[in-house]
Amino acid sequence: MPRRRQRPMAGSGSDATEDSEDSSAERDQANSSESDGNMPKRQRLTRASTRLSQSSQDTPDLKRAADHDESPPLTPTGNAPSSESELDISSPNASHDESQSKDQNNRDSDKDLSHRPKRRRCHETYNFNMKCPTPGCNSLGHLTGKHERHFAISGCPLYHNLSADECKVKAVSREKQEEEGKVQEDNSARHATRHQTPTPKQSRYKEQVTEIRKGRNSGLQKEQKEKHMEHRQTYGNTREPLLENITSEYDLELFRKAQARASEDLEKLRIQGQITEGSNMIKTIVFGRYELDTWYHSPYPEEYARLGRLYVCEFCLKYMKSQTILRRHMAKCVWKHPPGDEVYRKGSISVFEVDGKKNKIYCQNLCLLAKLFLDHKTLYYDVEPFLFYVMTEADNTGCHLVGYFSKEKNSFLNYNVSCILTMPQYMRQGFGKMLIDFSKNTHF
Repeated sequence: MPRRRQRPMAGSGSDATEDSEDSSAERDQANSSESDGNMPKRQRLTRASTRLSQSSQDTPDLKRAADHDESPPLTPTGNAPSSESELDISSPNASHDESQSKDQNNRDSDKDLSHRPKRRRCHETYNFNMKCPTPGCNSLGHLTGKHERHFAISGCPLYHNLSADECKVKAVSREKQEEEGKVQEDNSARHATRHQTPTPKQSRYKEQVTEIRKGRNSGLQKEQKEKHMEHRQTYGNTREPLLENITSEYDLELFRKAQARASEDLEKLRIQGQITEGSNMIKTIVFGRYELDTWYHSPYPEEYARLGRLYVCEFCLKYMKSQTILRRHMAKCVWKHPPGDEVYRKGSISVFEVDGKKNKIYCQNLCLLAKLFLDHKTLYYDVEPFLFYVMTEADNTGCHLVGYFSKEKNSFLNYNVSCILTMPQYMRQGFGKMLIDFSKNTHF
């Protein structure tokens, strides 16, 4: 028999299901409306916590980078998510999970970069574009044994036929001897100053030195002479001559100590900036009572061009290396005005005509001095075909150089000026215009 369909009871079956679905839908809508209302607040809180976690992570990372100098700079992708979609806004623990994952990534990156060597920190005065002029030298080591690099022949171990390790060993022995010498000086200071007699130790030392000097050979043997000649033919002037067996060991050691001390003094001057670092440009010149900053390079000899400061006699224009040499020269220099004939005088201003053929050295020094303040100048040593007109200002000490101009002797133009200069300390006083007018009115 066919079964009879039963009617659904009220509150049961599909009606109950529909009622439950309707009620759940209403609850979902209510929850969604509440979540929508709380969404901006939760989102703002999550972003604020994210920024705080970022700042807390960046600070130790920067400290680790400053202390170890090994880890590479952090990228934006390693610091924070690239977009807001990567953040789980609905989850309140998203920022905490993300901070843990970042810490793990940073630890892994530190482990991966642990094999990288630390960045080398060098002295700020070193310029690695410079190079020692000695052929075959890599600029490593120093004659004093106290520096890692050198840039001049005075500090080159290879030029002095030594190695960098030998220089370091000699430096240690010199320091020990200096300490012993200081102790001896302290002990000797206790003796009476009225009766200064040598101590027994000093007497023994003097006898030892005398015996050492007596025992040295009077001359080189044939094999030694051949060795010295071979060394000179091989290296020429690029190496120091062999000094062994020329004098006693005591005197040779004194000479080596003097070399090391002079090299140390030059290194101090280079660090202070008084010696230029490979540019071969003189920075300042001492000229009379003035110290002038130079503007351009001048082809002075190499031993003078390496100096940061050059000393020039304002009367004979001779150039020197130190203040002491200049002071001794000024005490003996008999020049008080330029050589040649005085062709003009008015008040304290005079003009001297100097022949480049008769006074070649003076004119060459004048050209070298002028090149320090002139950019385009090619005449330095071939001064014989020219006449130089030197303007000076006189006082009770002599005639001081103001400026000059030069002309060719055999020229079809009466006012053919090849070079004209006013010294920097006399600029903007009308002397330049006066030199130009004087050059136009000068005839041979």
